[in-house]
Amino acid sequence: MADPTTPTDFAPDFAIGPLLANHLAGRALDEAQRQRLLEWELADRRRAAAWGITAENGPAQIEARLGWLETLAAHHHRLPLPTAPLERYLGLYWRLWLPLALTLKQARAAQAGPLIQGVLGGQGTGKTTLTLILRHILAVMGYRAVGLSIDDIYKTYRDRQALIQTDPRLRWRGPPGTHDIDLGLATLAQIRAAKPGEAVALPRFDKSLHGGEGDRAAPEWVPDVDILLFEGWFLGARPIDPAQFDRAPEPIVTEADRQFARDMNAELANYLPLWDCLDRLMVLCPADYRLSKQWRKDAEHQMKAQGKTGMSDATIDAFVDYFWRALHPELFIAALKRDGEHVNLVVEIDRDRTPRAIYSPALAII
Repeated sequence: MADPTTPTDFAPDFAIGPLLANHLAGRALDEAQRQRLLEWELADRRRAAAWGITAENGPAQIEARLGWLETLAAHHHRLPLPTAPLERYLGLYWRLWLPLALTLKQARAAQAGPLIQGVLGGQGTGKTTLTLILRHILAVMGYRAVGLSIDDIYKTYRDRQALIQTDPRLRWRGPPGTHDIDLGLATLAQIRAAKPGEAVALPRFDKSLHGGEGDRAAPEWVPDVDILLFEGWFLGARPIDPAQFDRAPEPIVTEADRQFARDMNAELANYLPLWDCLDRLMVLCPADYRLSKQWRKDAEHQMKAQGKTGMSDATIDAFVDYFWRALHPELFIAALKRDGEHVNLVVEIDRDRTPRAIYSPALAII
């Protein structure tokens, strides 16, 4: 895997990781180095607009980010990351984790109640890891951030077994129609209405129950929620024009495939009241949606190399294709990447899993 401190859009003559490492080691940046950092930020106009950085406010933002980086360095060992020197992750801190956390901090401070941040991300995009990292960083900043997955609001095992009898196509949990939307709405409403010190029950789902079919587990009671990070593989996705399925990409190839895609598209309408509860929505997506299948295979190969049980490549193909037939990324994610009304931030992930592009659809800058 490529070093996360050297993403693709870094200028070859500007090594940001060593610069930040020197700063953390006590060799404070001089004025020329600070100016170089600002120039690097402003050079990517879309990313600068997404973080709200301008030539006027840039120096203050650079100073604030450097200050928080110093504070967070002492807490880095608590992050849910593979063991590696802090220097390996400085590029990700600077480009994504820290400015995103600061954006959420600012958004929370601007409203009276809890902030509900949606995070859409397909397999392998790192949405679960990102939410854990954000929770940690925001805690250091003084905010209680908690996570909720769309998986946590699955219908019960019994209800899903009944659903399969009604529609055998829903043989795997995950697609639209397999969730308890009312449970999600009630949970978000309780978070909004909770008084100081009052605990809210966050639903939890145990995927190991019933031989891997999964079922509801005991809820987690959490008081004083400042920020809820609500994540899922199609969280925030909205219905598209059904005519697009007439010539849909693979694996939507048969008439049965197209009908399944149309039905799942129609089912998305039932989720709109839940999406409308979001204050913000970010989309994590591969630069090429097909990367997610390879990432899943890579993960399974690593598990097998460690002597653990893993799925075969053929099983992974069938599994991922099933979800692509339900909500194809080339159709639904492409639409969200242009949706400036509902999406605040898009982070495109490169093959080496570093951010390739960061932008806000509402701030279209060419």
